[in-house]
Amino acid sequence: MPVLEIERRGPAAWLWLNRPDVRNALNEELTGAIGEAFAALEKDATARVVVLAGRGQAFCAGGDLGRMEKAAKFTQARAKKDAGRFAGLLYRIHTFPKPVIARVHGPAFAGGMGLVAASDLIVACDEAEFCLPETKIGLVPAMISPYLVRAMGEQQARRYMLTGERLAAREAQRLGFAHECVPMAELDDCVGKMVARLAQAGPQALASTKKLLSRVAKSAITPRLGAQTAAVLAEARAGAEAGEGIRSFLEKRKPAWCEPKG
Repeated sequence: MPVLEIERRGPAAWLWLNRPDVRNALNEELTGAIGEAFAALEKDATARVVVLAGRGQAFCAGGDLGRMEKAAKFTQARAKKDAGRFAGLLYRIHTFPKPVIARVHGPAFAGGMGLVAASDLIVACDEAEFCLPETKIGLVPAMISPYLVRAMGEQQARRYMLTGERLAAREAQRLGFAHECVPMAELDDCVGKMVARLAQAGPQALASTKKLLSRVAKSAITPRLGAQTAAVLAEARAGAEAGEGIRSFLEKRKPAWCEPKG
């Protein structure tokens, strides 16, 4: 049985974490499979959006503790290299040129919450829970920390990273961490509607907007930043995608990237 299942639903590729017997705990095989899937989907023009989801009762319970126990015996060099693989996966997800939606049901703990935080959009069912229990077992939520701070703000990240308390989905939405929180029966429909909205946007425009967000987040508003953002718009405006988008609007038709393929 593959540890990761890839399902195509229209313009979206759904990546299903598939270790339900261990609540989709992350091990080397699963993180490797996720990384390989993202590498392949980056080159696939028909995949406009990626959805991260989990089979079974949990989205992802975090790292595989059995493997962590073995990793504790690694040399320092090997331990850094091993941890660096997951850090690299989070960076790939966060900087992926296409929108990434985390579809969260059940627990999303530790590294699982990190996968969610690294995504662009978070859609949770009202039964979902988030938790960072690392400090309770003498660990540190290290690689996921940059994404948590960006996704929920330093003050809230400080609370949940230090206390290890559970964060219910409704409260996560109130805090601005989760974008949507819906009943479980409506979860896939909510994700599908978000995919449809994203698929209406220009692929290059989405990629450029993601880069722009990374550049301007927490940047001081200065004339230099203004010049940089103006350059981004000028480049986009001169591109073929913008030309097609503007023409389609004036001609009252859908742009080419919205037309069904094949």
